[in-house]
Amino acid sequence: MKKIRPYGYPLVGDMEDIMGILTRFKDIMSANINALLDKAEDPEKMIDQYLRNLEKDLGEVKAETASVMAEETRAKRELEECKQQIDKMQEYAQKALLAGNEADARAFLEKKQTYVNNQASLEQVYKVAADNAVKMRQLHDKLVKDVESLESRRDAIKAKVKAAKAQEKINKVASKGVGASSDMAAFEKMEAKADRMLDEANAMSELNKSEESTDIDALTAKYDAQPQTSAVDDELAALKASMGLQ
Repeated sequence: MKKIRPYGYPLVGDMEDIMGILTRFKDIMSANINALLDKAEDPEKMIDQYLRNLEKDLGEVKAETASVMAEETRAKRELEECKQQIDKMQEYAQKALLAGNEADARAFLEKKQTYVNNQASLEQVYKVAADNAVKMRQLHDKLVKDVESLESRRDAIKAKVKAAKAQEKINKVASKGVGASSDMAAFEKMEAKADRMLDEANAMSELNKSEESTDIDALTAKYDAQPQTSAVDDELAALKASMGLQ
């Protein structure tokens, strides 16, 4: 069912909608946009979404402002028509008296009084409607400026987001470089360890060869050290044989 607006007054439901819109605008304009974007998965998309929401709200405010301004125009027109009817009844009353018809003049004046009584009410309605129109127009103009301000900040915010993403890529590449350096150092360390193990093995081999050589030398020296059969020994043996002492 269509809502009926009292003359010059916004509907209660309309005002609630407007207050909700004002709250959203206030939250966005007073908040730190960067802090809001920190919570978003894709800041670039979110800033566009914020603006789309605000522009939608602005469209609703614009429609309500136009409606309130139309109420002012209607109230003003009804007030002017009432004043015209008062002047008109006054004029006809004068004509009736000039024509010598006092009864008709009285009828016109009674009708005039009806319009006069209604005039005070219409003036009050028009005053409220005019005040509402001024306030809504001021509100509309402010919200327009707020949206324009956010639009001008959007490009700057998007530029910051792109710069941040680029820096993140650089940081990732740099972190990989640090990891590669660490891996290289570990590789070199293992290579040095392998070289040391090989050197120790070669040294042990040399020591083993040296021990084998020493044993053979000692063994040959033993036999080399056997005393040579001397002429005296030969003569002693011959003597024993001749004496039968063998």
